[in-house]
Amino acid sequence: MALSIGIVGLPNVGKSTLFNALTKAQNAGAANYPFSTIAPNKATVPVPDQRLDVLTDLVKPRKQVPTVVDFTDISGLVRGASKGEGLGNQFLAHIRECAAILEVVRCFEDENITHVGGVISPLRDIEIIETELLLADIQSVEKRLEKARKLAKGDKAMQTLAVELESLLAHMNDGNPVSSFAEPHSDTWRQTMHELGLLTTKKVIYCANVDELSLSDPDANPHIRELTSFAASRGRAVVVVCAKLEEELQDLSETEQAEILSSYGIEESSLVQVIRTGYQTLGLISYFTGGPKEVRAWTVPMGCKAPQAAGVIHSDFERGFIRAEVIIFDDYVRLGSEAAARAAGVLRVEGKEYTVKDGDVIHFLFNV
Repeated sequence: MALSIGIVGLPNVGKSTLFNALTKAQNAGAANYPFSTIAPNKATVPVPDQRLDVLTDLVKPRKQVPTVVDFTDISGLVRGASKGEGLGNQFLAHIRECAAILEVVRCFEDENITHVGGVISPLRDIEIIETELLLADIQSVEKRLEKARKLAKGDKAMQTLAVELESLLAHMNDGNPVSSFAEPHSDTWRQTMHELGLLTTKKVIYCANVDELSLSDPDANPHIRELTSFAASRGRAVVVVCAKLEEELQDLSETEQAEILSSYGIEESSLVQVIRTGYQTLGLISYFTGGPKEVRAWTVPMGCKAPQAAGVIHSDFERGFIRAEVIIFDDYVRLGSEAAARAAGVLRVEGKEYTVKDGDVIHFLFNV
């Protein structure tokens, strides 16, 4: 499974600049006027992981295969998008499959870059974004409710679903996201929610796009303080980046980029920050497999059992799971190879109830 993140925000907050910095794609239009992004931009990016590099150096396989993250950047949302204003609403379907939403808000002052709201206000921007996401969800639920009512005659499952959707719609019309709804448990409901991919069910990360000065002293920026306090009240994470700076660094080597970011007190690039925060927000971890052909990283949910983790490689691995041979990453690095780990007695044999840990190096045995 790949981590998938949809990037949303108002026009001229730096979404497309951030997309270019994250993906190094340089294919997202970034300009000082609203709606410079007129079609969704998509890119798949390898997840930087030093552990994978270390294993590759030890195993010396023919190739290295990192896990990936999918980014989707859509046109800027504006107030009234759900009623046809602007362009963003027509592209919301493109982020329905994303696991998390990165809400980019402008936290810098620049009289040369216009803002659709006139003044910089991260919380107002968030209110507009999340209202439009909610209104889009309301439209989706209304359409499905209409369909359920038509099918309800003589169909108890549809009758139950219609009642559940009516309750959800009332909850949403009071201004509440779907994520705060006390979810019913009918099978039809669960299938319907999966099909709809409602936007306000998704995990949210706030991204403060700042100027270079604020990188060195973020606490001095009142917009960041306001956003951080608000995010804490909602239990959400905040990533602080200077998208313009990082986009400008893309032509430099990784060493040069790291040196310049370090001069601002930044230890991680925006890509690493967003991915790390995305993994934490969604409760994801990585495990590794290694052999002469390839060393590879795999993404699974935290708490994943060994057979399900094996199923990420291939469904046959889960179906015919026998056991997993597991080496802790630090033990593998300390001893230098699977054979040495086996000889030292640190290779463990685990069964179906084993919970995979972040960084595990695993060899699955299966039979189908």
